[in-house]
Amino acid sequence: MGQIRKQAIISSIVTYIGFAIGFVNTWLFIRSGEHSFTPAQYGLTRLFFDLGQLIFAVASLGIPPVLLKFFPYYKDRLPLKQNDLYTWTLVFPIIGFMLVLLGGFLFEPLIVRKFSERSELFVLYYPWVFFFGLGTLLFSIFETFSWTHQQTILPNFLRETGLRILTSILLLLFYFRFIGFDSFIKLFSFLFLIIAIILGLTLKAKNYFSVTFQVSTVTQKFKKKMLALSGYVYSGTIIVILSQVADTIIIAGISKKGIHDAGVYNLATYIANLIQVPQRSIIAVTVPALSIAWKNKNMLEINRLYQRTSINLLLLGLFIFTGIWLNIHEIFRLIHIQSEYETGLYVILILGITKIIDAGTGVNAQIIATSSQWRFEFYTGIILVVLILPLNYVLVKNLGIIGSAYANLISFTIYNTIRYFFLWSRYKLQPFNTKTLYSIVMAVVVYGIAYVLFKDNHNWTGVFYRSSLYAVLFVAGIFLFRLTPDALQLAALVRTKWKKN
Repeated sequence: MGQIRKQAIISSIVTYIGFAIGFVNTWLFIRSGEHSFTPAQYGLTRLFFDLGQLIFAVASLGIPPVLLKFFPYYKDRLPLKQNDLYTWTLVFPIIGFMLVLLGGFLFEPLIVRKFSERSELFVLYYPWVFFFGLGTLLFSIFETFSWTHQQTILPNFLRETGLRILTSILLLLFYFRFIGFDSFIKLFSFLFLIIAIILGLTLKAKNYFSVTFQVSTVTQKFKKKMLALSGYVYSGTIIVILSQVADTIIIAGISKKGIHDAGVYNLATYIANLIQVPQRSIIAVTVPALSIAWKNKNMLEINRLYQRTSINLLLLGLFIFTGIWLNIHEIFRLIHIQSEYETGLYVILILGITKIIDAGTGVNAQIIATSSQWRFEFYTGIILVVLILPLNYVLVKNLGIIGSAYANLISFTIYNTIRYFFLWSRYKLQPFNTKTLYSIVMAVVVYGIAYVLFKDNHNWTGVFYRSSLYAVLFVAGIFLFRLTPDALQLAALVRTKWKKN
């Protein structure tokens, strides 16, 4: 767990630096005042991200997970120059993107009909979505290349920090009126392409992959299994991504204010997604270890990774979410966020609970996806979409944007429950123990203490007092109740290095 912990910590630090920059960017999007973005304009930029992910899901043809699953076999049997797996992982998704582009052209009249009434801004800039989608696709492929070498810091930096720095540049150009919104959104559509090119060239310079069109013996041996895996994963990836982006698309299409409501909802989503920053970093460095453990049939290691990731992600998720909710109302007022966004405050609460449930169940999806039972991930994905699409449609239509938050809570709770019982019944793997319950109780108690003691303190002074007390008590609780071995090991490592210095 040492290498995983080291990479995860560095990646998380890099990612949180990115989120700090992202926070400033988001504030520039949603601040009140002259020459600011409207909620509809902000909603359009978030819709680009969601549709970019959907384009990736469709165009990738299920290929990237094949690389993660089979790369240990190629690595053991072939020198790098003869490893053709990287070539097919790059070529087939590019072909897939060309098909997506053709479909986008053919279905443009339908898009115009469905969105022109409530989301006219999206219809106006519809063609530029495909530049954003191509960049998302290429970056995701090169990111997967990095994961096979257990190199997560650079791709995490580019995705979480580099992308936001480029966005900051565009926002400053807009803020100081060097460009208008038309130029902003067109330049915005190329951001992922820029970081994809940087990552691809860096990996090539470090000789982390080669391009060869000579079909290797390993490909000939495993091609049927790889095709079967890609077929299932392809459908599963589309299903999962669709479940993640359906809320924004449905809100933009059927809510009363269309893309305006999508902007409000996406601010709530952005804040709730802070909980998942450690999750992304830990998953990135855990997947290769899981692939190797399954190859070696090392169930003890798989169970250890399952339990460690579960408790660590739960603690991090609770710490982030309860810390945010402790000050959310005060922060909205202090940083002068446009009043329209306050309608999404309780969306943040519901989505935050959803993210904690997802984080607390650990890397269950990755365990299933890298096992011989990877088809089950596809089946549960179908269940998720069958739940989330109609629930979103019905609840958004009747309750507005908070209906989408409830749809996500219900759907993801059922989804993770099914995966939990599958891993327990099939492999006797389960992530929870008494420390799980202690963690939840401890977070609630610490939140209550910080809130009650300083509820009458307002402005930045109140934020500082509540946050400081909360952080000290939470961290102290982790060590007092010995909630995670990684915290204890990290503390021991710091003490050892301190003594040496």
